[in-house]
Amino acid sequence: MAIKVENSVVALEYEVKEAGTTEIVDSNKGATPLEFITGKGQLIPGLEAQIAGMNEGESADIMVKAADAYGDIKPEAVQKLPKEQFEGVELEEGMMLYGQGEDGQQVQVIVKSFTDDEVTIDYNHPLAGKDLMFSVVIASERDATDDEIAAGTVGGKEHCGNGGGGGCGCDC
Repeated sequence: MAIKVENSVVALEYEVKEAGTTEIVDSNKGATPLEFITGKGQLIPGLEAQIAGMNEGESADIMVKAADAYGDIKPEAVQKLPKEQFEGVELEEGMMLYGQGEDGQQVQVIVKSFTDDEVTIDYNHPLAGKDLMFSVVIASERDATDDEIAAGTVGGKEHCGNGGGGGCGCDC
């Protein structure tokens, strides 16, 4: 059965590289497949759009442009903050830090640089502005249950069953 645009539960095995490189930036090959419900915004849009119509067991290499992945780099997402806000943190350029945003959601930032007085951080996703090449295998596909559709999650629970924050764009 082909994957529908909405309300299919898909288990996806994937490997992703920045387009034009050989370095794997994320993968779940050999591990538990990523499960999501189509049409719920749980996967980056460009990838979800291109797997619609694929069948269980099918594999494909899929190019996703930056705008349809993690978006373009937003200059306004780079901010300077007082260094005292990072007290107790041994800062290094390029390190990732996690905190809580204004809306209570977990946020990830990258330390771009720092001085004795301030820290420049970047709220852009690390893959923002990058075209991505996915190698995917559709491990399984089925219709979502009424409970799953209502809850918006596989299993119909009020939380994400895959651990959340998945590298493949799952924001649950």
